[in-house]
Amino acid sequence: MKNINAFKECLREYEKDREEAANLLLKRREQVYSKLPRVKEIEVLVNSYAIEIIKLSMSKNAEKANELKELIKNLEAEKKALLESANISHDYFETIYKCQNCKDTGFVVAERCPCLSQRLIEKYYETCNIKNVFDKENFDTFDIRYYSEEESKADGISPKTKAKMIYRLARDFVTNFDKEFSNLLFYGSPGLGKTFTCNCIAKEILDKGNTVLYVTAPTLFKTIEEIRFNRSDVENPKELSEMFTTVDLLIIDDLGTEFSTIVTQTELFSIINTRLLANLSTIISTNLSPDELRDNYSDRLVSRIFGNYEFQKFIGRDIRELKRYM
Repeated sequence: MKNINAFKECLREYEKDREEAANLLLKRREQVYSKLPRVKEIEVLVNSYAIEIIKLSMSKNAEKANELKELIKNLEAEKKALLESANISHDYFETIYKCQNCKDTGFVVAERCPCLSQRLIEKYYETCNIKNVFDKENFDTFDIRYYSEEESKADGISPKTKAKMIYRLARDFVTNFDKEFSNLLFYGSPGLGKTFTCNCIAKEILDKGNTVLYVTAPTLFKTIEEIRFNRSDVENPKELSEMFTTVDLLIIDDLGTEFSTIVTQTELFSIINTRLLANLSTIISTNLSPDELRDNYSDRLVSRIFGNYEFQKFIGRDIRELKRYM
């Protein structure tokens, strides 16, 4: 997890993107100047007149400045006509950025651009190879055959019917993500599709252009401890810690399998609570039952989760086991 925040690498990538955009713009200008030399003449004149106008404003010679402004207006009209005659778009000389919001800098008025957040997350995904997981685990590969039609006496519903309900819930969560604030908690025995469903949702939310951070509970808690106690070993700890509270969707998988301490539980509460206050959705998956969650976590953390998350129980047989015989 330490490498998730490859902040400097992202900044280097932005610099490369800006260089490529500048080179493309230069190449376009050279092509147009070769075809329409008058366009270059016009731009040289406009730049010289603009400089002269600045000088005139200092000497308060408004009349001469207005004359030059009128000349610039006429020259721009001539340039536009020349470009149109050659079927060249009026914005052909504008720099083409990958992100128009931050102009490929990663920041908008000192605030981190969403595209930078997503780049940082994708660095993590490259490290843990999760993109390959999304290729295999998505709604298109969701297979209902692994769930029995036989009703569970304990739950009063068949695993197949329950799986269909959860599938629709997950689909609705994705569809309404930008319109409705909601949080989910998936629980049940191992191997029933909780992580698979989380991956289905994550892929769809990413495809919609939102930022998503998927992290297992052990990795999350280890990272919390590294930030808290080994800050000098963590690259840009502030950026890393803020990622948990600012990403559009945070998915915490396998809650209950981590080594928990008072410090990590306190930090987890802070993450959960901050996201609730900011109306940022979170999905948690766990093998623990609701009663076991109460026994293993602090009252205030449990209160936040129970009061603000929709619980969905996964039932049935271990799918990994079933796949061996299907």
